[in-house]
Amino acid sequence: MSAHGVDLGHTAVVTTARPGSVTARIVSAMALLNRTIVIFCSIALIAASAILSYSVASRYFFNAATYWQDEAAVFLLVGSTFMSTAFVQSNRGHIGIEALTGYLTRRGNAMRIFIVDLTSLLFCSFFSWKSWTLLHEAWVDGQVSGSTWAPPLWIPYSLMAVGMTLMTLQIALQLASQIDGWRSK
Repeated sequence: MSAHGVDLGHTAVVTTARPGSVTARIVSAMALLNRTIVIFCSIALIAASAILSYSVASRYFFNAATYWQDEAAVFLLVGSTFMSTAFVQSNRGHIGIEALTGYLTRRGNAMRIFIVDLTSLLFCSFFSWKSWTLLHEAWVDGQVSGSTWAPPLWIPYSLMAVGMTLMTLQIALQLASQIDGWRSK
């Protein structure tokens, strides 16, 4: 089994940067940043679970109003989701369509990965830009959520913007690594 389902014995070819190159050093730094962020994301997921469990228990046993718990948990979940995307991408853990992998040559698979990464870079660049514009609007306009608690919306928008920017950077690094690796051949 592979991360994407049944492995037919064909592996995707991903060219890596030349050891010691500037690209390889940036990739290493990004890997360290990604691992650090994933630790914080894991803690945020545990906190969201604890907050939701407290919310359910306090409503059931004490008939207490829970006006902030659901929204706090959603903010933690949104932050964890977006902030961990670069880590997942660094391991190529996002959903990938690999139906063609077994039919393509090694060079064909390398080109397939390059084209998918380039397309993903374009999409994620647009998504990052839009996330930053949402953050700017929320900050300038002082937008808050519609709940009784009314936390500022710049909090989840900032996590989304930073997370998507890191994802875009990760994809750009993967593309640069592929190009750097091809140059060394």
